[in-house]
Amino acid sequence: MSSLTHPVLGQYIPGDSPLHRMDPRSKLVFIFIFMMIVFLANNAASYGLLLGMTVLGVQLSGISLSIIIRGLKPILYLISLTAVLHLWLTRGGNVLLQWGPITIYEEGVIQAIWISLRFLILVLMGTLLTLTTSPIDLTDGLERLLSPLSRFQVPVHEYALMMSISLRFIPTLWEEMDKIMKAQRARGADFTRGGLLKRAQSYIPVLIPLFISSFRRAEELALAMEARGYRGGEGRTRIRTLQYRKLDVFLLIVLGCLVVALLWLRSPS
Repeated sequence: MSSLTHPVLGQYIPGDSPLHRMDPRSKLVFIFIFMMIVFLANNAASYGLLLGMTVLGVQLSGISLSIIIRGLKPILYLISLTAVLHLWLTRGGNVLLQWGPITIYEEGVIQAIWISLRFLILVLMGTLLTLTTSPIDLTDGLERLLSPLSRFQVPVHEYALMMSISLRFIPTLWEEMDKIMKAQRARGADFTRGGLLKRAQSYIPVLIPLFISSFRRAEELALAMEARGYRGGEGRTRIRTLQYRKLDVFLLIVLGCLVVALLWLRSPS
């Protein structure tokens, strides 16, 4: 039985590509704004532009496309389910297919394609961020961007650290789940037989030890941080100082041009 496909979200692959050398703050700003402007796309030209930008980002990352695709397989199931729901529930335009109670409209096909593309582009861009940015840099960049909120007594450092740890633990928990499933299979468990409800019930012996393992890991991490004298962000120093470079300025210029292009290509409602 093959093991689970490990997700790439949360993993960091060291490298010396242009994306690796960029300041984490500029990458975070790009991703945050990109996640908002992606909803401006509503036609083939605008989605083509976003998809081209995503493909260019994959090329600039220097990471093998096979690694990214292999890690995105679990997400593809969710994208497929979303597409099927839009095909089934969205009505409008000409009827393309009618089979018993199932009727597929032209608008349903269009929405299924656009929503699936939007979801895929967002996941790919978010994955590129974690693949090309180390957890330490990600935490520092997020903390620097949110630092103005500290004037309002917001624990910025703690929030940034929690987000970074959460991303880092995604592949760890996935690997732990893979080990538990292999152990259950060795004891005779079968996760492929029966209907949907029976399959869901068969995962209960996996989820319980996974939750226990997660709590144990969280406790061990907290004890390790206390043993090393961690007391929050106040008074902490950093070995590496973040500094904007020409690449970061170029990235923000590209972001501005992308916003203008999407507004220009957007079809009127």
